[in-house]
Amino acid sequence: MSYVSPADFARKMVDAGEAKVFMSTRDTLIRAYMAGAILALAAAFAVTVTVNTGNPLIGALLFPVGFCMLYLLGFDLLTGVFTLVPLALLDRRPGVTLRGLWRNWALVFAGNFAGAFTVAVFMSIIVTFGFTAAPNEIGQKLGHIGEGRTLGYAAHGAGGMLTLFVRAVMCNWMVSTGVVAAMMSTSVSGKIMAMWMPILIFFYMGFEHSIVNMFLFPAGLMLGGQFTIADYLIWNEIPTVLGNLVGGLTFVGAMIYATHHRTGPERARRDTAHQGVVPTAAVPAE
Repeated sequence: MSYVSPADFARKMVDAGEAKVFMSTRDTLIRAYMAGAILALAAAFAVTVTVNTGNPLIGALLFPVGFCMLYLLGFDLLTGVFTLVPLALLDRRPGVTLRGLWRNWALVFAGNFAGAFTVAVFMSIIVTFGFTAAPNEIGQKLGHIGEGRTLGYAAHGAGGMLTLFVRAVMCNWMVSTGVVAAMMSTSVSGKIMAMWMPILIFFYMGFEHSIVNMFLFPAGLMLGGQFTIADYLIWNEIPTVLGNLVGGLTFVGAMIYATHHRTGPERARRDTAHQGVVPTAAVPAE
């Protein structure tokens, strides 16, 4: 059977976190760069589908293709390492330190941003014919997304910031569930099916993903979006990164680790024989 039991994939999660800590700088950056680029391309694809069909559900249904591709190719997203790497530290794996954790997160962040920014430049060139024409309908949509997800939050002050943070928490709750779900199966088809569902939920619900936003907002700025770099950092990227960290680590990594890897002791079983209770299975049929 291709299904992997929770106890087994919980162990795989810790093993994966440990491996990422000791991965070389070169490999970490390459894998993070490619993950950011592929996810950004998937976001561009979803926006294009949404604009051309007028139906955001179709775009959301197709967006997970990018996540599945990058996972199967062994590339790393910041949202994933937020969930997996701390488990190796929590499990006290030899040589895994807090410094190693921060190193991995910093490298993956840098690689993801570089990959997503590359695609942002490429898409901006495509929708403006090399910046020689006004953005087409897809380019205009990209610009407006950036405005709504920065100035839109800012207009609500503290309430907007709270909403942004909660959306980021729920995003990585779903995205990291997709990462873990892929470990539930040993077949490619099983992995894809398991990943597709939570990624679809996050995208259609409009939750905030730090790497997707590394594409949307630079592209929006290049395509005439009426917001600033400071707006992007303060009213989106920084709170989104923090929310993604909380969502993935708390609601996925820590929960699965606690109940499937460090399972609590069973409660004492009641000895029915000493209490004069005849077990149901022992009662003779009439």
